[in-house]
Amino acid sequence: MRLRAFKAAFPRTLPVMAGYVFLAIGFGILLGKAGLGLGWALAMSSGIYAGAMQYVTIDLFISAATLWETALMTLMVNARHLFYGISMADKYQSTGKFKPYLALSLTDETYALLAGERVPDGVDHRWYYFFVSALNHLYWVLGSAIGSLIGSALPFDLKGIDFAMTSLFVVIFIEHWQKKSARIPALIGLCSAIICLMLFGPAGFTLPAMGLMCGVLLLMRSGTPIAPKGGM
Repeated sequence: MRLRAFKAAFPRTLPVMAGYVFLAIGFGILLGKAGLGLGWALAMSSGIYAGAMQYVTIDLFISAATLWETALMTLMVNARHLFYGISMADKYQSTGKFKPYLALSLTDETYALLAGERVPDGVDHRWYYFFVSALNHLYWVLGSAIGSLIGSALPFDLKGIDFAMTSLFVVIFIEHWQKKSARIPALIGLCSAIICLMLFGPAGFTLPAMGLMCGVLLLMRSGTPIAPKGGM
């Protein structure tokens, strides 16, 4: 039963592997540049396991951020996972001993694989969910370890590597912009970032910008719908 679940899960996770490994390599290299070695890369990728937040964590370490700043930043960056968890509650209800790990390992990509796809016939759903989650987790940890080793072994110019996660979000923004129903939220995010950048400067605009985005979106949600029904 376990082998059958693994064989069903592995091919589904290959697209995630292609992205995770290279993004995690960038994280591992930057972590090494900050003076934190392989042990930190493995610990953070195993325990935190949050791509964007791990990139942000490097800056938090360097800037000696306070506990409340770290907690607030983490909440802002990963708040979407609260909704992921709620929507996956029914699927995970009968997973028993797997439930705590499934909650820990629920990332954007894992959610995309598990939320919209049916478990293949003849496959135990508990083991299927576990292997999809664990394989994706493994790819991220592996990429982080490779990046850490590369960064410590090969002396080369690291300029531009810190833009890896930013470039990913630029691509996501462009993809959302191509959908008419998502343009208003995209504009709200862009305008919030620009306004807060002008008011607070490059070093302090992130938290105010995310707070402003959430506030505006919540106000629009409680009043006028963000997008007309029917999408496109």
